[in-house]
Amino acid sequence: MTVILQTTTKMLWKWTCLSALYTLATIVPSSCEVNLEKRSRSLWYKAKEEHQGFGLSNEELRTIAAMSDMNHFRSVLNPIMVPRVVGTANHAKVRKHLIDTMQGLGWTVEEDVFDSNTPVGSKTFTNVIATLDPQAPRHLVLACHYDSKIDREGTFIGATDSAVPCAMMLNLAKVMKPNLMGNKQTQSDLSLQFIFFDGEEAFRSWSKTDSLYGARNLAAKLQNQLYPEVNTDGTNHLHRMDLFVLLDLLGTEDVQFFNYFKNTDRWYARMVSYERRLNDLGLLNKRQLMFKQRSMLNPGIEDDHIPFLQRGVPVVHLIPVPFPRVWHEDSDNATALNYETIQNLNIIMRAFVADYLHLAL
Repeated sequence: MTVILQTTTKMLWKWTCLSALYTLATIVPSSCEVNLEKRSRSLWYKAKEEHQGFGLSNEELRTIAAMSDMNHFRSVLNPIMVPRVVGTANHAKVRKHLIDTMQGLGWTVEEDVFDSNTPVGSKTFTNVIATLDPQAPRHLVLACHYDSKIDREGTFIGATDSAVPCAMMLNLAKVMKPNLMGNKQTQSDLSLQFIFFDGEEAFRSWSKTDSLYGARNLAAKLQNQLYPEVNTDGTNHLHRMDLFVLLDLLGTEDVQFFNYFKNTDRWYARMVSYERRLNDLGLLNKRQLMFKQRSMLNPGIEDDHIPFLQRGVPVVHLIPVPFPRVWHEDSDNATALNYETIQNLNIIMRAFVADYLHLAL
């Protein structure tokens, strides 16, 4: 009964959307004839406010769980499991690994290069931005950082901080490639974007100026670039972010997540729901549920989401509280990882992405 009702609801939703598009077509030319620069703000900027998840049937959840490929996950994680301090050879190799992997999957990749002063001198940073469909005005953004902490250069791996989140995103793009490419081919106004931030870690002591180098630079840059280039609404590239989901400190067994921001509670609640449903269906490794049904509003955690949050971008922060015991310790290496937990997180994230983007499964 649940599957039948959900399928019917989806059909009604699709019919409503098609009806709206038909009505719009009687007023303006077809989408092929409309210059993106002339799109009204109401066609994309406000859509995030009313956007709803499609919902997933039990059978669709089974399909998503069956996509798991932990061999691939390990293969994309291993090249990141090295010290990768900004400006080092390892740092450049990891960046190339991210770029090559995403380009190989058919995504458009941009390198956002900039210089910034640090307590140890001027450094060159490079954010890696991979977009499934650059023509889509709206983006669901998944993000993490790929640099590692300098304090113990040569020994500190940062497996959870944030090699695993990087690999989770690469793995999602690989195992969901047919579904994501199907979404791209529909020329939907909504697409998926990955941001791999550089320079999250402090070089000396964490402060507003010695941390979050990549996130601070990119948030300011996107805010200052109008989108479309000619518009009367004052919209910029930050407005293209429907939702900004930041992954950090993931990979250990003892994790629990909370809702940290009131305005994105409905999206966090869907992650809570999907974990419970997947667990009830026996599709997750038997573990204590990670996504708590409680809020810990504005916990004061400083991370790459802050420059975007301050500019009004809706944020879901997937970071465990308390932090893993290995945080900023030499023990944050391969021995700290629990692959059953990681597989559970991978499945839940795939469910969330499929739900948000309305992917065909």
